[in-house]
Amino acid sequence: MTPPPYGIPDTIVAIATPAGRGAVGIIRLSGAETPRIAAEILGAVPPPRMACLRRFLDADGATLDAGLALYFPAPASYTGEPVLELQGHGGALILDELLQRVLALGARMARPGEFTERSFLNGKMDLAQAEAVADLIDSGTAAAARAAIRSMQGEFSAHIHGLQSQLTELRAYVEAAVDFPDEEIDFLSDSALQGRLSQVFAAFDSITAAAHQGALLREGLNVVIAGKPNAGKSSLLNRLVGADIAIVTPLPGTTRDVLRQQVHLDGLPVNLIDTAGLRTAADVVEEEGIRRARAELQGADRVLYVQDATLADHVLPEELEALPRTVPVTWINNKIDLLRLAPRVESSGGVTRLFVSAHTGAGLDLLRTHLKTSAGYHNGEAGAFSARRRHLDALGRAKDLVQRAAETLRTTEAFELFAEDLRLAQGALSEITGDFTSEDLLGEIFGSFCVGK
Repeated sequence: MTPPPYGIPDTIVAIATPAGRGAVGIIRLSGAETPRIAAEILGAVPPPRMACLRRFLDADGATLDAGLALYFPAPASYTGEPVLELQGHGGALILDELLQRVLALGARMARPGEFTERSFLNGKMDLAQAEAVADLIDSGTAAAARAAIRSMQGEFSAHIHGLQSQLTELRAYVEAAVDFPDEEIDFLSDSALQGRLSQVFAAFDSITAAAHQGALLREGLNVVIAGKPNAGKSSLLNRLVGADIAIVTPLPGTTRDVLRQQVHLDGLPVNLIDTAGLRTAADVVEEEGIRRARAELQGADRVLYVQDATLADHVLPEELEALPRTVPVTWINNKIDLLRLAPRVESSGGVTRLFVSAHTGAGLDLLRTHLKTSAGYHNGEAGAFSARRRHLDALGRAKDLVQRAAETLRTTEAFELFAEDLRLAQGALSEITGDFTSEDLLGEIFGSFCVGK
């Protein structure tokens, strides 16, 4: 996708610094009219890529503010269009007056993410890189920020393009057998074809693993703490957070609402969600709390179902029927300090039980390790790319298509169908970088950006 750099006629402007009072405020312009507007406000267009001290003038030539002006001519700018940044004082009134001056000169207000959208449309970056810009701004951990930088610099895109090249070579390899059936070259010998397919699947696995790590770093793991009243759910939340976030009393039904708190486990953001105890409600308020608890269970990545170890036996409780069947559950046997038991992990038949004490903290390290392991997270983010669920979905669909192609060729030797499935797989991968992307998806992606970026 390489549209002309001036394919978008209008000029946009936005305040690029957060709202409120600050030492410095920045206004950013981009578009074909930027040089004319710069000359009106500054008296002359500044030299390219040089920070120049200038007065910012109103329509009568009076000074609105004074500060630094930076001008980036096309195409050597963030958007690929002429770009001007005015760095003045950070008062809200001053910035608004300067913004109104630019609007009066013919610019319009930028939509959220429109500067980065223009950078994408003008071929300055691909879609994965553009999304990484927003991910870097929103990073909650240093590991997430480093993963976003890698994607922003094009590492993720380079791996996707490499995988697409492998699929192109495989298509050409097989299509040669279709176009030249009488040649005596054994294009489709089992060893040669299987070797190429193995390389493709290995590349899928490697890229997906790195993208999965990046998605975890970006979005975190949603962990819902559930169970009956007085099992120790809120105590477990407080112990994991390291602060008294939730009220803890001996009275059942103390927690009436949903409590949320994020913790970081070796760089992995974990969104802990404490919920009301699951039982027959005693009043309308508790009933609403239980309804909300069940709603949170549906959207969880993992459920920690807390039981009182002094009461629970080793048989899965009837509450299992009330839990979402698609959400993995870890059974937490709490209050082992009352039984003088040592913390431990038991895994059998796909069911994992942890024996812990939220009161003393015994076994909490086992729980933290279990959460990281069950999420597929590895300590340290080396090689991770900032990725989103849509990227993982596209990778999964592409791999499924290649597997279908391989199975088709193995069972029917239908070379045309094999090549067509590979082409569809390449189309799925192109959704990641934006070589093939719907306008609705672009609107959704860039609409999530902040204004001025």
